[in-house]
Amino acid sequence: MFDKDAFIQDCISARKDGADALRELMQNAVARPQGVFAAFGEPQHAGIVPLYRSAELTIIHFVWAPCMSLMPHNHQMFSVVGIYSGREDNIFWRRTPGSIETSGAASLGAGDVTVLGSDAIHSVLNPIGKMTCALHVYGGDFFAPEQPRSEWDPETHQEQPWDVVKVKRLFQEAEDRFNQYCPR
Repeated sequence: MFDKDAFIQDCISARKDGADALRELMQNAVARPQGVFAAFGEPQHAGIVPLYRSAELTIIHFVWAPCMSLMPHNHQMFSVVGIYSGREDNIFWRRTPGSIETSGAASLGAGDVTVLGSDAIHSVLNPIGKMTCALHVYGGDFFAPEQPRSEWDPETHQEQPWDVVKVKRLFQEAEDRFNQYCPR
């Protein structure tokens, strides 16, 4: 069984050893996705739920609404993502003069882990008709990073300041939209 409090404490201890140490912890956690799922229970709502937050480390429980997408954005810190239910498709981007362009993609399912560097830019899609659940560990304060974060308009690819309030609203709107057309 996954122990959320022990996972948090292990991540705090491993932070000093960097992303690789946190990746190993995440791999151990999501290697048994059903245990993580049992610890958090059936998701009732899409959203971003902080489990731990400090200037050096943030641990978040993400629940992506069915068929939800999130615009290209950066974190300005490394992140370790572990999926324990559903799918998460990532498109990776790189800067160009005045914009961004695609540079790769990765599709993650239950039990998969990926590490994003501090300079990564990615967009995220839950491509399936059910909630996708993940644990994310960030090497800093996700909500108040030392360096300002950016997001890019999904259509024009124009850069603008990251707006976490807008992102939280997008999670709610995606859930509402799905529930309107596919009530549970």
